[in-house]
Amino acid sequence: MKTVKIDARGMHYTPLNQKIRAAIADGAEEIILDNVLGQRFIGDGLRGNVRIIVNGVPGGDLGIFMSGPTCIVHGNAEHAPGNTMDKGMLVIHGSAGDAVAHSMRGGKVFIKNNIGYRGGIHMKQYEVEARPILVVGGTAHSFLGEYMAGGMVLVLGIGKDKAMTDRGIGSGIHGGEIIIRGDVDDYLLGTGAKKFKFTESDLERITPIIKSFCEQFGYDAAEFLDTNYTKIGPVSSRPFASKYVWE
Repeated sequence: MKTVKIDARGMHYTPLNQKIRAAIADGAEEIILDNVLGQRFIGDGLRGNVRIIVNGVPGGDLGIFMSGPTCIVHGNAEHAPGNTMDKGMLVIHGSAGDAVAHSMRGGKVFIKNNIGYRGGIHMKQYEVEARPILVVGGTAHSFLGEYMAGGMVLVLGIGKDKAMTDRGIGSGIHGGEIIIRGDVDDYLLGTGAKKFKFTESDLERITPIIKSFCEQFGYDAAEFLDTNYTKIGPVSSRPFASKYVWE
């Protein structure tokens, strides 16, 4: 495997991303970025199977429009990692900011700890093969899954008394599903969201996802392979239809 190391200390995000693209064009299969501190757009629009290891804290829009690569972050991440991502994987060994997986269209985003507000906003999917997945090991703040049109958000609540305590879950959801470890109080649901029974069939569907997540972070998957989850989905495909008037 051809590995390239780049020291990002003090580097503006534009030349950093140019170096990443040049390394890929030169045949790099793995790129290690050291001393990353706030540089934005890492992985922007990249395709193929390259593996990017980020040592530090990447700035906003990590992996935006990415289609194929794997990006592993040893640290936290700022806002909107996975924004409009099409394919591939982001693995963040820490927490992430607001709007994680914004408008994501495919691939997987795994966050070991917590995320900010509006995680999974506008996630969407195309048929079966393009289904985005966001897994949060800890908890998420308000408006999780806002305006979701497809895909899956899974919150495991590791180390928490309750996986979710913030309001507005699934506000405006009209597709996809939000699965939360344990019970979810009714008053936490947003407009247009509804709780559904989590079944053995649902567990079978999410088992490979849980195993993959646990493999990345060294957890024992067996601790999460039961039906102690709450499934949240849309009341209808047009939750705000009654708010509009056509003459």
